[in-house]
Amino acid sequence: MIDIAKEYRLALPAWIDEELAGVPAVLPGREERMRLVHRLADRNWRAGDGGPFAALVAERDTGRIVSVGVNVVLAAGVSSAHAEVLALALAQRATGSWDLGGEHLPAHELVVNWRPCVQCYGATLWSGVQRLVIAGAGPELEELTTFDEGPLRTDWAEQFEERGIEVVGDVLREEALTVFRAYREAVDAGDVVVYNARGGSK
Repeated sequence: MIDIAKEYRLALPAWIDEELAGVPAVLPGREERMRLVHRLADRNWRAGDGGPFAALVAERDTGRIVSVGVNVVLAAGVSSAHAEVLALALAQRATGSWDLGGEHLPAHELVVNWRPCVQCYGATLWSGVQRLVIAGAGPELEELTTFDEGPLRTDWAEQFEERGIEVVGDVLREEALTVFRAYREAVDAGDVVVYNARGGSK
């Protein structure tokens, strides 16, 4: 009999409870939601769980927080354990539906501290969210962090819009860059592991 792994588990770090303590269940302002994402992203890389990335899913019209996610690639040992993947999966578990855009549910939005990588682009596209809110979308993420985000098509935002997903950009962009710059200092000092910085090389 072949001995193979039959399951894997992804979970948020224990420190999430500490970061969410005192955070209201409803964050009505778009900047409030993004500010929480930035705080989680900064804590995440400093804790050693993964890259400087975080996300949350909220009800689009009320701002009620449904789930949060951080990058736990290093903690989990799973390359797909990105912040968006966790946030979307946990929101789907919370709502009991793989389709966050189902008729029986309120509209949902995904808030991320930069444009999704190629993997999370697909995850977002198929999740059912009806709005994507990002801090930025330019080359600064890869330049600062040295991460390889993959060959995303140039009309990525238009593809979202064609599928009914509104894209809102440049929400607290400078705060995102502040987190990435701090991370880069740790990269240059050799204090963190950049786990996918191959840049297409073999």
